[in-house]
Amino acid sequence: MRAKVVVFPVRGRNWCFSTTVQPLPSDSATSVTPSSLKELFSKISFSNPKPFVSNAELLIDFVANKMNKGWMGLEKAPRGTFKNKIHGLGLRLLARVKPSEMFFKSIPKDVTAVEVTYPASLNPRLVRRRLQHIALRGTVIHRRYFYGSVSLLPLTTAFTVLPLPNIPFFRVLFRTYSHWRALQGSEQLLQLVSDGSQNSNSVEGDDIKSTFSEHDLKRLLSSAWVLQPSKELEELIQRGIDGDGLSKTAISDICNTFDLNPNDVLKYRNTM
Repeated sequence: MRAKVVVFPVRGRNWCFSTTVQPLPSDSATSVTPSSLKELFSKISFSNPKPFVSNAELLIDFVANKMNKGWMGLEKAPRGTFKNKIHGLGLRLLARVKPSEMFFKSIPKDVTAVEVTYPASLNPRLVRRRLQHIALRGTVIHRRYFYGSVSLLPLTTAFTVLPLPNIPFFRVLFRTYSHWRALQGSEQLLQLVSDGSQNSNSVEGDDIKSTFSEHDLKRLLSSAWVLQPSKELEELIQRGIDGDGLSKTAISDICNTFDLNPNDVLKYRNTM
């Protein structure tokens, strides 16, 4: 699986890091997340080299699947109901999540290659260093917050004695899962950019087919990561620069062109 990462400055020293995942033709089908406790227990294995890690990931994926289904149920609740109010509260809490955390969570654990698109005027070594820095920083921060969230889970279970839904528990449970996924994504990104730092490739996206032979192109696209400067991204940035970074119109154009989430990009712009 290949992750396409788009990197560009949005305001001063603030850079945007956003990704879309593209499956490669050779990727095998991923295992289906168990939908019931019976199916979960049937897939738990103690014969793997690392049974605790594999079983923990299976359990986390199972809980995350249940949480996603529950969230979809809250989203469909009629306006004005208690479930609808909980959904609105959840949206406000999600709006406070840092964009870097959303970026790391969007990187799946089975990604094997990274294609980095960045403005043509930037130095590729600078882009590589910024990616390595944010990935390393993410592993430290989200490991710390993950352990902190896990330590709060036993405390929030005490609220189950109340007749109301245990919102603090589910809040901490969601943050635990969120930091776990962000930790996995940051570690995977750091491993890819570190392994490919000596053998990374920089190509011009518009001339890639005319510059490389078919054999070289296959080798290039199968490498750990590819640096791809974009003249189109550079032109969009140059047209949208104002006195306070990129304008909202320019950010909207970039998001439409490269299929990015405008809300996440705006968070990068507004982060101090």
